[in-house]
Amino acid sequence: MAAAFFTSSSSSTLLFRRTATAVTFVALKQLGPCSIPPIHSPFHLPQRTMSRVSATHDEEASARAAATEANTGAPTIFDKIISKEIPSSIVYEDEKVLAFRDINPQAPVHVLVIPKLRDGLTELGKAEPRHEDILGHLLHASKIVAEKEGIVDGFRVVINSGATACQSVYHLHLHVLGGRQLKWPPG
Repeated sequence: MAAAFFTSSSSSTLLFRRTATAVTFVALKQLGPCSIPPIHSPFHLPQRTMSRVSATHDEEASARAAATEANTGAPTIFDKIISKEIPSSIVYEDEKVLAFRDINPQAPVHVLVIPKLRDGLTELGKAEPRHEDILGHLLHASKIVAEKEGIVDGFRVVINSGATACQSVYHLHLHVLGGRQLKWPPG
């Protein structure tokens, strides 16, 4: 659902229209109080969509860059966390998975759950029948993480698959989020 509002300065009025995918700025010449068009129909005006200079824009750019490097076979940051080259705050670990706190949490509890062996499973969209066991194990490990974190009564598991979903590391990973009221729809 779109939200819109006006703001004024001495030289112009701006209409900010926010949708689920973009923020559009419409510059209007200030001709007087009657020059502002109805808020429900700003689309007939000349518009200029500006790039969002925000974390979301950075996240989208990072995801596109990561996608271009996804199939190089180079170790990912998660491979380096598994091998303990990079420190992490581990929440859960067994022979197949590792769960650790996200360094950029989006909720009071934000834990990443990853398979220790990538086995070509860079994103969910590339899953094959041979990955069924590890996919089930990742979900079960997510439930264990939720128990350990005290959020088993309400949590969300998110998997970003591909650049369009803003996947930034091409090593399949699940985000376990909770500790606050989560809104719907997400994104």
